[in-house]
Amino acid sequence: MNAATQTASFGTASAESVWALAWRRFRGDRVGMAALAVVAAFLALILLAAVGLVASGWQAEVGEPYARPGFMGPAPAEPRQAVPVPQGPAADLSDVDPLAPRYEEWAERASRIESSEPQRAATLPLGGDRIGRDVLAKAIKGAQISIFVGVLAAAVATAIGTVLGALGGFFGGKVGDFLEWVYNVFTSIPGILLIFAFAAVFGRGVGTVVLILGLTGWTGVYRQMRAEFIKHAVRDYVRAAQAIGAGRLSRVFRHILPNVSHVALVQLSLLVVGFIKAEVILSYLGLGVRVDQVSWGTMLSEAQNEMLLGHWWQLATTTAFMAVFVTAFSLLTDALRDALDPKLRGLE
Repeated sequence: MNAATQTASFGTASAESVWALAWRRFRGDRVGMAALAVVAAFLALILLAAVGLVASGWQAEVGEPYARPGFMGPAPAEPRQAVPVPQGPAADLSDVDPLAPRYEEWAERASRIESSEPQRAATLPLGGDRIGRDVLAKAIKGAQISIFVGVLAAAVATAIGTVLGALGGFFGGKVGDFLEWVYNVFTSIPGILLIFAFAAVFGRGVGTVVLILGLTGWTGVYRQMRAEFIKHAVRDYVRAAQAIGAGRLSRVFRHILPNVSHVALVQLSLLVVGFIKAEVILSYLGLGVRVDQVSWGTMLSEAQNEMLLGHWWQLATTTAFMAVFVTAFSLLTDALRDALDPKLRGLE
């Protein structure tokens, strides 16, 4: 093996060593490992919800309207006032109501019809909503939708930003100028207005929200990846790959990309948190998931009206689920970034 081949293969080998050293540093971070365990628990929970093992009956009206959480106990019974029954013989309505002779017959028929009304629970583990649906089941199903949208939209945005950043940073010239123009167009429009514009055009639905967030959230990844590819394009291992006959696309995606993939991974993890919040805002405003689906945003929208009546448990449950996952994922992102780039905090 000549010197050029050895230098070209150094890129792939160094990428492998980067991941090995990063995992070793990450395992030493207790906060990062705890955050990883919480995130893994959430992912396992939404996987079970996706296959129908948990929260499959979130739409079932299993409790009384506004059923209280179990630790609060059932609501006190409202005092009932006795309705006075008029004395004397029943009034004869046959002269004014032509259907009066049929009332007795209909009452007898109705008594023979058995109606089975399911018994509704007075309390639920974390309470019920306005029609008696279990808030805990709704929060788990809402986590499935919100986290799925956040992760998938972040993957779409990262893929778009990585490919465009690689092309713009490596090729430069007219390709780089055109991509810079596209980037400046997207960044010149306020992000929230761009999201609302796409939502008004494409309508509602999970796929639509993923597409909207993916098309509007790639600019930060593009900027980072473009800078990385400009820096790596002139390094020795890339020049060595060119010397042994590697094509441009091979140098971009086979040699440079593995060495900058940790940057894309960190950007992906950062986007997940932001996109979960964006999906919650869209669904809260009625521009997110459909009305027959549930997400954390739709639950917060329902809880807004319930708070006026003093029923706080749906708001508290949704907020707790969001806070735990977003905080754990943010801590995981910080630990991952420190593990992949230890110079950020002087670890090396």
